[in-house]
Amino acid sequence: MTLKQLEAFYWAATCASFAVAAERLHLSVSSLSKRITELEEGLGQPLFDRSGHKAVLTDAGQRLLPQARGLLATADQIRASMTEMPGLRGRCRFGVGELTALTWLPGLIRAVRAAYPELVLEPYVDIGQVLEQRVADGELDFAVIAGRSSRAGIASSPIGEAHFSWVAAPSVLQPADTGMTMALLARLPLVTLPEGAGTTRIIDDWLGGRESAGERLCCNNWGAIVGLLIEGTGVGLLPSHWAEKLQAEGSLRVLHGEPELAALPYAFQYRRDDARPLVAMLRDTVAASADFSAPCRLP
Repeated sequence: MTLKQLEAFYWAATCASFAVAAERLHLSVSSLSKRITELEEGLGQPLFDRSGHKAVLTDAGQRLLPQARGLLATADQIRASMTEMPGLRGRCRFGVGELTALTWLPGLIRAVRAAYPELVLEPYVDIGQVLEQRVADGELDFAVIAGRSSRAGIASSPIGEAHFSWVAAPSVLQPADTGMTMALLARLPLVTLPEGAGTTRIIDDWLGGRESAGERLCCNNWGAIVGLLIEGTGVGLLPSHWAEKLQAEGSLRVLHGEPELAALPYAFQYRRDDARPLVAMLRDTVAASADFSAPCRLP
């Protein structure tokens, strides 16, 4: 029995598929399967039932899983304690929402590349719901997502918050529209990101259980949302510093509502069972780089 065999078993058991586990360990699927087979032969019993469409853990595999987790965590701690000049190398896949991608992601990549030049970064942009699932499946090393995870297997470390404002084009507002109201929402479509995005929580909190009778127009791209709002398609919310800039240009008007929109907290989310130094070291770099008020890089 070797650490490499246990590592192959552990990630195969906890990732969405053998293919995902192999990518995480920088192996081919056949090499991963070979290590698992060698471990099974050494233990004298199968760890996976491969008779169905997807391999599932046997009783022996279920018993081994927590022990493998503990041994791998101990091995990581030993490696970290024996390294005089800690560094990161290899490949890191991580997820961010579009707001992060448009504001402080370039600064984060610049900081990581300066600190760890041998680490290859692969950012993936999507809404929080999708990113959280990919972290849970082992497809991403971590993700920056709005709010805390409700999953027991995912840890959330706060890194900052974003502030938003209601906006609408002056052309669709009437003299009586001095602020954001339910009447305005009933008259104009709400232009927003899809369900599963962090901004949905802000809107739901602001509504406070009240039902909006108006239409919702969902779009998965901030740039398109800005364009739709400027064209007078409806009312929506934007990051406050974008809203203030567009108001200064005369393209949109900021609408103050009661209550004020709550800030949206963001967290560094990762699997609790992932004890690699990469996670802890990049968590600190992400926290130092996070700045949701950074200049927008909309095309």
